[in-house]
Amino acid sequence: MKQYFAFQWHITDECDQRCKHCYIFSENSCKKLDSMNWEQIQDTFYNCLDFCEVYNRLPYFYITGGDPILHHDFWKLLSLLKEHSIPFTILGNPFHLNDTVCKKLKDYGCEKYQLSLDGMQNMHDWFRKPGSFECTLDKIDCINRAGIRSVVMTTVSNINIKEVPDIIDTVVKAGVNVFAFARYCPTSEEKEIGITPQEYHDFLAICDRKFKEHKKNGCTTYFNKKDHLWTLYEYETGAFKIPETAEKDMIYGGCNCGNCHMTILPTGEVFACRRVQNSKVGNVFHDRLADIWVCEMEKYRDYAKFEKCSKCKLMAWCRGCPAVASGKEGNFYASDPQCWKVIE
Repeated sequence: MKQYFAFQWHITDECDQRCKHCYIFSENSCKKLDSMNWEQIQDTFYNCLDFCEVYNRLPYFYITGGDPILHHDFWKLLSLLKEHSIPFTILGNPFHLNDTVCKKLKDYGCEKYQLSLDGMQNMHDWFRKPGSFECTLDKIDCINRAGIRSVVMTTVSNINIKEVPDIIDTVVKAGVNVFAFARYCPTSEEKEIGITPQEYHDFLAICDRKFKEHKKNGCTTYFNKKDHLWTLYEYETGAFKIPETAEKDMIYGGCNCGNCHMTILPTGEVFACRRVQNSKVGNVFHDRLADIWVCEMEKYRDYAKFEKCSKCKLMAWCRGCPAVASGKEGNFYASDPQCWKVIE
């Protein structure tokens, strides 16, 4: 059976918000807003299909921006995806959603729609813009009614970490289908997210208790433990055990950078990971993705270079978040700054 390959495709920088932690505007609030034209969109799409044909993969697209729905060729792109029976997820804003739009998204094949909550009302609206919190919660029902799975993602830093337990309660009450969080990745101007390893361990323990409490009460929200430090936490609590059948020098889980995804920006730039600021590996307008995969992407698959993880028994399943490490140290293979494990 073929495995999926994920393309995180930013078709435009256009957006209704100017989030304080956004990659696009974090270093340049006056940045020119880029968007692909229709010819570039088609070229990118068929370059991705060529990649999947070469490597015997099934394409999966995460269509995003900016807010992708603001692109004037957004619906043409979805029509192209439907024509080729390719599933996709939208990562976007809530502001332009209504029952008609959500039904149309579903008809084109949208499986999931991801929104963001980065705090309770005051905190979230400070990060994004006034009214964003209430609008986000309001549109969850709209997404669910259309038969699309609603996803809420939280970006965690020292600023909002104490509000995450309340966010969990809020998304469960709102009927969100999937909830996950990931840590903020520092930009070149910021080197710390302000969370110590012990603080992050304790935070995961609090979230774990919250998840179990809600599951016990019959909630239908799926808690996606996206951060790979969950593997370390669950190993220490006994929830995860290293399989006896595990083979040496095999990779079974952890960060998928260099494994089953890549990111494409509106400029055509290809990144190994959008969260790794210095991971540009080519340009989809000029380079064949299938060639990039076996050339420039190799530098993200040298697992022996992980300074701390390569000495850890959980290396094949964890490796923390190289994007957060890279944001702090400028080195993809540096130690995850929130990893609390002591390597003897």
